[in-house]
Amino acid sequence: MLVVFGVAVAGVLVEAFLPGSWRYPIHLVLALGGLIAALVAVIALAGTRTTVAVGAVAIDGVTLMLQGIILVVAILAVGLMAERGIEPRLARASREGPGTWSRAAATRSGALVIDSFTPQAAAVPGSADEIAAARAGITTTEVFPLTLFAVGGMLLFPASNDLLSMFVALEVLSLPLYLLCGLARRRRLLSQEAALKYFLLGAFASAFFLYGMALLYGYAGTVRFSGIADAVARDSGSKTLAIVGVAMLAVGLLFKIGAVPFQSWVPDVYQGAPTAVTAFMAAATKIAAVGALLRILQVAVPGLSSDWRPILGAVSIATMVLGAVLAVTQTDVKRMLAYSSIAHAGFILTALVAANSDGVSSVLFYLATYGVSTVGAFAAVTLVRDRVGDEATGLSAWAGLGRRSPWLATLFALFLLSFAGIPLTSGFIAKFAVFAAAGTGDATALVIVGVISSAIAAFFYIRVIVQMFFTDPPAEPPTVVTTPVTTAIIVSTGAVTLALGIVPQPLLDLADRAVDFVSG
Repeated sequence: MLVVFGVAVAGVLVEAFLPGSWRYPIHLVLALGGLIAALVAVIALAGTRTTVAVGAVAIDGVTLMLQGIILVVAILAVGLMAERGIEPRLARASREGPGTWSRAAATRSGALVIDSFTPQAAAVPGSADEIAAARAGITTTEVFPLTLFAVGGMLLFPASNDLLSMFVALEVLSLPLYLLCGLARRRRLLSQEAALKYFLLGAFASAFFLYGMALLYGYAGTVRFSGIADAVARDSGSKTLAIVGVAMLAVGLLFKIGAVPFQSWVPDVYQGAPTAVTAFMAAATKIAAVGALLRILQVAVPGLSSDWRPILGAVSIATMVLGAVLAVTQTDVKRMLAYSSIAHAGFILTALVAANSDGVSSVLFYLATYGVSTVGAFAAVTLVRDRVGDEATGLSAWAGLGRRSPWLATLFALFLLSFAGIPLTSGFIAKFAVFAAAGTGDATALVIVGVISSAIAAFFYIRVIVQMFFTDPPAEPPTVVTTPVTTAIIVSTGAVTLALGIVPQPLLDLADRAVDFVSG
């Protein structure tokens, strides 16, 4: 955490004092170097069980595994944000090869080598100032320190050992994301709308979290998780104040997870934000928020499990069903993946309801596999472009993609099959693990609903695959942009998705060994 926050502060100084032409390469070296160094530090700390920062931060197996997953996802996401891809500027731009833009063809046709972020965020969308900034080649390099601050908050979120540090982590990870959502180069108004919705609803959810924190402090006389657990264990009378406080805390955390009934922001924000930011949010934010909820339930209020388990079970059922059913009706790929993310939040919550060690280990494995596959899926979306350079996210535009770009269609199909839980993919092992944990935790009803929801979800995943491989392309098919970093990310995440479906045992064993909470 110190490494990431230190590099983020250094990034702010780079943004403030260095010339514009120097910022991008230095930011890239700082961001990737800092994240890799932090990942090495996490690996070096394996097996550590202690509390630091006067007991406010807990370092244990769960913390370290979640931090490792977040850092891997963040490295992949920074790669997507750093991509300076080729987007066609003119409809008459020539193509070399079937449906693939090459750098030489793009240069001859007057295409721009640009990134996903607006050159001037403060300018009115489509204004002369913004157009002039684009022509001048200005880049929004502050996305790198913003991302690092968000990553720092995400690393602290599941490591927090008291409610104050958890709230600080919540705000540190949230505020940069509000800004990042409004920085899309294309569809600027939609991006700004997404940022505003996320900010307003996020502030509302944070208020609930604060109110719950106040109630728990009033009940236990402390904000330390171990103190709250002791107060619950000692109390033989009514625990209404503690239950209401936990419910309020859960509102703030379930909002970040994207669970029903706090999921309304997910489709709009995922669609409007720059796709690289969407990939980062969909994976890393969910990992951090689930980790924070896991620590509260397992460390602070395990004595209230008979009270929170039924409520969390009902939320899990509603989340799985709503996410799966509404995804079927979507005609936009990004919105479909957003509702898919909601359904996956429900699958993860089934293991939390189990309230046992099997549930914790299965959640850790699920978050690892889901995070990698999600980044790969959204990375694939960034490569399919229409003739004016916008991402072609309409489902009809993906028809016949398998003929024009077989490798991209095949890897995207692999990610979808993993989300559906098809055997020989990491998603199958992950779903099997969480459902098995729910079964051992006397939550059979959740397993039944989860299987039915998975069957519904398989329909819209397979529908996209049929569109890509067995449907004729539209009259003006979209273009597949070939960019080296994004292509490498898609291929590597696809390989991991397949490998964890065939040989999952090493990661499962790691998750089993990581089930180790420390408090104090």
